[in-house]
Amino acid sequence: MKTFTLHHPLRWGDLDVMGHLNNTLYFRLLEETRIQWFAALALPTHNASHGPILARIDCDFVKPMLYPNTAVIVQNVTQIGNCSLHHSCTIEALAEPGVVYARSTSVVVWMDYAAGKSAPWPQSVRDLLV
Repeated sequence: MKTFTLHHPLRWGDLDVMGHLNNTLYFRLLEETRIQWFAALALPTHNASHGPILARIDCDFVKPMLYPNTAVIVQNVTQIGNCSLHHSCTIEALAEPGVVYARSTSVVVWMDYAAGKSAPWPQSVRDLLV
């Protein structure tokens, strides 16, 4: 599954003193999308010996998102390496399709938790990603 989309309604408490979505909440939206994607792929997210883990993330804030709104997060796999994969994401508003509020890129690695280091993606997982 190369592309994954999540709709997430904003809450009043997500706003900052300026009246728009707090910058830290963009990372929460990206996290929720990533975890929902892992769940859709039936990937382990805790209490497992191996699994995906976030290695890097960035976010460019393009336009302030106001309340009320529903954020639409579109995540795309852009590159799959031996142990890592790269995502690009956009955050838009449901009421304004195509208007980008934020852009993000991230790197997720397959982790051997016992060894404390990355490991190659299992072929069964790799097959789900393409």
